[in-house]
Amino acid sequence: MKYSDVLCAGAILLVVNIQWNAAIAAEAIVGRASVIDGDTIEVRGEHIRLHGVDAPESWQSCKDSDGATYRCGKEAAMALDQFLAASRPARCEFVERDRYGRVVGICFRADGREVNRWLVESGNAVDWAKYSDGRYAADQAAARLKGIGLWRGAFQLPCEARAEHAGREPTC
Repeated sequence: MKYSDVLCAGAILLVVNIQWNAAIAAEAIVGRASVIDGDTIEVRGEHIRLHGVDAPESWQSCKDSDGATYRCGKEAAMALDQFLAASRPARCEFVERDRYGRVVGICFRADGREVNRWLVESGNAVDWAKYSDGRYAADQAAARLKGIGLWRGAFQLPCEARAEHAGREPTC
């Protein structure tokens, strides 16, 4: 294959990718949401990472106010599932694609409640200021003050837990 053929094929792939992302950005993804984990859902076959929030991993444990260990990642996922089930369908607005190819979005229930914000205000996720620019900081402060969700005891930030689990330095 000639170098010019490779360049041409690369240009075609780039145009297709740009058009695909533009099509997704122009149209919200609407449908019944299934929970993958505390900050990722699936709608119409598309995995959607909830923008600006970070929930504990499904394997992650936390401590409650008495120091007892509980599966906070599993609890966050179950709480998200119940929240979504209360008002279907979900509608997700495209923000970007992440390095894993997932859509990153801001999602809403049928009644208009923002899913990302609810996760933080209920204490089931933290505001990931690195990506949210502090969009959910006030909601996190309120959850912390109330001592709900993760804030009812001790926990490791999800981004730190993932890094430790993978044997690397955290980037959060």
